[in-house]
Amino acid sequence: MKLYYYPGACSMAVHIVLREAGYPFDLVKVDLAKKQAERGEDYLKINPKGYVPAMQLDDGQVLTEDAVILQYLVDHKPDAGLAPKPGTMERYRFLEWLNFIATEVHKSLGALFNPELTPEWKEHQIALFGRRCDVVAQKLGGKPFLMGDTFTAADAYLFVILGWTGLFRIDMSRWPVLRDYMARIAERPAVKAAMKAEGLIK
Repeated sequence: MKLYYYPGACSMAVHIVLREAGYPFDLVKVDLAKKQAERGEDYLKINPKGYVPAMQLDDGQVLTEDAVILQYLVDHKPDAGLAPKPGTMERYRFLEWLNFIATEVHKSLGALFNPELTPEWKEHQIALFGRRCDVVAQKLGGKPFLMGDTFTAADAYLFVILGWTGLFRIDMSRWPVLRDYMARIAERPAVKAAMKAEGLIK
């Protein structure tokens, strides 16, 4: 498999899960401004949407969208334990988290990457993100991970998106539960390996 990524982008959630599950894979960095892969490929021919992640499977097909790629990975390596068993209520709770992260947390914070965002709209987006953090912090409570005692692909996704708060200088002190959560996940060997491979840590 081949993961097309940009350092620190949401594609890092897929990168982390690939490592957590022990998949063999290649990394291909994408210049999002030029829409070009590092070997000179036209990225729009790989993923016409123009953003990351995109994952080329062994049969040549390309999957896009974090929540979908993550589901593919956990389904093809069920023994890795990165998602509850299909058909169980826990599995639907896992999918509930993936979709909430994608459509609410990712979407609200990701809007800040838009250079044309007005100060008023930026303030609105940060407030919206804060309300989403309130929900996550309340549901997380004293649990180590979103699904309880077990790390899942949903945790990888949330960790990456919450990591953007440092980039945008958003004060997370309102949510000590989330700060502890992020610190705990940052210590996982697969997370450290992914961040190091993307040049985010030494």
